[in-house]
Amino acid sequence: MDAAFTAEQEEIRRTLREILGKRCGPDEVKAAVRTTAGHDRGLWQQLAERLGLPGLAVAEEYGGVGCAPADLALACEETGRALLPSPLLATAALCVPLITALGTDAQRSALLPPLAAGGLTAALAVPGPALATALALTGDNTAGPWSGGGRAGGVQARAAAAEGGWRLYGEAAQVLDGHSAPLLLVAAHTGGFARSRTLLFLVREDAPGLVRSRQTTLDETRPQARIQLRDVPAELLGEDGADAAGVLEALAATGRTAACVLAAEAVGAAGQALARTVEYVRRREQFGRAIGSFQAVKHRLADLYVQVEAARSAVYYAAWDPRQGALALAQALEALRMAAGEAIQLHGGIGFTWEHDAHLYFKRAAADELLFGPVHRLRAHAADRAGLFTPSATPEKVAV
Repeated sequence: MDAAFTAEQEEIRRTLREILGKRCGPDEVKAAVRTTAGHDRGLWQQLAERLGLPGLAVAEEYGGVGCAPADLALACEETGRALLPSPLLATAALCVPLITALGTDAQRSALLPPLAAGGLTAALAVPGPALATALALTGDNTAGPWSGGGRAGGVQARAAAAEGGWRLYGEAAQVLDGHSAPLLLVAAHTGGFARSRTLLFLVREDAPGLVRSRQTTLDETRPQARIQLRDVPAELLGEDGADAAGVLEALAATGRTAACVLAAEAVGAAGQALARTVEYVRRREQFGRAIGSFQAVKHRLADLYVQVEAARSAVYYAAWDPRQGALALAQALEALRMAAGEAIQLHGGIGFTWEHDAHLYFKRAAADELLFGPVHRLRAHAADRAGLFTPSATPEKVAV
């Protein structure tokens, strides 16, 4: 593996850092998350038009840039530094790969170009707090009816023979950007008990019976919504008779890519939290000297620097080998949690105030681990898949 960045990748990172440095400071972030959309629409369009950010990993034939998922992950390290509130994760990391993998030719041609251009955003709706399971990050997505199996619960789908389509009913909470995305990608259970399976459906924002409400969240930079589907007309993603196993595999593959993107965001946020803390301890004085000159503070920051750099190395490795995405995500989330905690501690009394900028990083760390973790489950599932704790075969008896 060659971890060196190309000139194009370095240019994307430099330009993105320059734009976000001017338009995405802490005050701008706080203002953007309180808008109806939950993000700065003007900044989103600028990133789409100037950098093609939402279309980085979309094939050129569909109007995208045609880069590898690694390029998207590297760009997201910069968005993580600024804690950019945007539909990038929900649209480019979750929905675009699923539409690319499962959609028909007509669906890909109709949806991918506007998604790549940033004019259309999308959200993945998974019933209950099961997003990490659906993406096979913390457990096997083939085990258990996470989409709402049985006769009730979750989201149910039934074929509407007279209309030639499908109808959905049920509820999904904690849907990232679900309150504002014009396109919803809904995971629903169908087939009843005998033919139980999970399929994905496309739902438009103007569909009758669709009710969306924005939820109050710990991390406002990741707006979430509750989606209610009251006999809503929907379009099956893919061909009729879609293979449920193929849907679950596509979700797992999307989870691997999304884990790399999330890990890159987390390590970018951790690095920025560390940088802001180092800057503060250099100029904050106690007892006539900068607090950063005290040996205890130096040791804490040195340990934190090692942890952040180790997480960054894991993220770069996973960017080229997405199979390691879950482990990189665990490492990055842990580094972000530690960096945010130390930032609050070392900022002293002002750092403990809820309104201080350090808490933006703390909230991101806590919310991401609740949505996509926790860390110990990410590692445990990766260990199970690698067979690290599989009992060895019984040794042969040795004659004495």
